[in-house]
Amino acid sequence: MRQLPSLFFLFFCFSTCFAQKTNNMLEFKDISPAGYSQYVEVDLGTAKMLLISGQVPLDEQGNTVGVGDLSKQIEQTFTNLKNIIEKAGGTMSDIAKLNYYLVDMSQILLLRELRNKFINVQNPPASTAVQVERLFREDVLIEIEATVIIPKKK
Repeated sequence: MRQLPSLFFLFFCFSTCFAQKTNNMLEFKDISPAGYSQYVEVDLGTAKMLLISGQVPLDEQGNTVGVGDLSKQIEQTFTNLKNIIEKAGGTMSDIAKLNYYLVDMSQILLLRELRNKFINVQNPPASTAVQVERLFREDVLIEIEATVIIPKKK
């Protein structure tokens, strides 16, 4: 009998998730030729959530900024995030969570130092950092994903 409430809860959660998709609460933005969205906007009622795909240090022409220079790559990646967030009507203070993928975890202090130029350091977002052997291109040293909650204007 104890499993019945658990199964009911599971069914409710799954049906709610599927309902979001059918109720058009999800908007897939800036779909790339590579077949993914730069971000997904989720209507939360009084706010919208952005699920931002991993951003890398590419400029608007697709060129890697700062080849071999992690500082320049971090700055470009945060600039790319900032551009997406502002385009969606938010600010960098609206970031709730950051996920970092670094090829060299010994550079985490540099990442934090440069990150602090972009985020609200009084209320920093939750974060996860993972060292990876390699990213999608050999010249890319960092990738950053973000979850952002932007309050709707009244």
